[in-house]
Amino acid sequence: MRERIFLSPPLMTGRELDYVSAALQSNWIAPLGPMVDAFEKEVCEYVGVSHGTAVSSGTAALHLAVLVAEVQRGDDVLCPTLTFSATANAIAYVGAHPVFIDCDRATWNLDPDLLREELSSRAASGRRIAAVIAVDLYGQCADYDRIEEICRDFGIALIEDSAEAIGATYKGRRAGSFGKMAIFSFNGNKVITTSGGGMLVSMDKALIDKAHYLSTQARDRAPHYQHSTIGYNYRMSNLLAAVGRAQLQAIEERVSARRKVFDYYSNSLGDADGISFMPEAGYGLGNRWLTCILIEPRRFGATREDVRLALEAENIESRPIWKPMHMQPVFNGCRTRGGRIAEEIFEKGLCLPSGGGLSPADQDRVIDVITRIGKR
Repeated sequence: MRERIFLSPPLMTGRELDYVSAALQSNWIAPLGPMVDAFEKEVCEYVGVSHGTAVSSGTAALHLAVLVAEVQRGDDVLCPTLTFSATANAIAYVGAHPVFIDCDRATWNLDPDLLREELSSRAASGRRIAAVIAVDLYGQCADYDRIEEICRDFGIALIEDSAEAIGATYKGRRAGSFGKMAIFSFNGNKVITTSGGGMLVSMDKALIDKAHYLSTQARDRAPHYQHSTIGYNYRMSNLLAAVGRAQLQAIEERVSARRKVFDYYSNSLGDADGISFMPEAGYGLGNRWLTCILIEPRRFGATREDVRLALEAENIESRPIWKPMHMQPVFNGCRTRGGRIAEEIFEKGLCLPSGGGLSPADQDRVIDVITRIGKR
């Protein structure tokens, strides 16, 4: 069996050990410390926001964002149906109800027209919408000029789920600088990683202060441990923040490498009948976290699942596009506006190996398998 090609493995810069060693020598290995403080500051400076709090995962950051936005049990929160489950899970954590909105074909992100339709319908009915969560899917920003305008028109808080998109841009602004708050994930498969971790960022200090308070078990100011509200153990370790600081120094190289991986696939497979790539909107640059293709079975001669299994037989990891949330058993019965486009993308979509360290030779292995199965 040939060496396995993974979907999106972490890539070290070579500087991580120096930062971790410094953290160990300082004896700061708790979920706080100077590396955490510095990592928060450096991420905020890179993104172009003023405040942030580093936490244990992107999901934890989303949960805190929903809490800080004062979403209440029984409220409705709008989010894309084409997303990872953490987006909807964070809504469910507080007892609120996710309402799923379809994507558009041009970006695969939240459709602003359907968002406005849903908010208009709800305004007429009088049912409360507590917040909107927009997702920067597979590293491409949603259309924030339109989405922010719509949210302002209806007085709805906007949260940016940029878990997959650090390094991407929208009209010159960095992903993570939109809405009232934004979140990042630094999971091991992301463009930069802390092994496990995330961050909530905002221009509003009060929101981040509240999130920080909740993330440290909501301990009140007192010499003893006193708690007036329910808190969470969500803070990032100083050791993981040390890894993140080294990773962040290479963010532009990492984005460039992912985009080169995409370009290589596109140049090799772009003319194949029945294969198309996730489009890139003209308003920005995605980080191409994962290279995503659509496979038209009648034209290509094989289904998405045929291709995935053929790759797996050659010890190559690939993954279907996110299964839409309105199709998930756990969210059965949730209100959905549209959904057909997301369903089609899921049915035909496949994520190819996209790591920043992927060699042209390894990409050729992937391309050869895809090309061969399409000719059967």
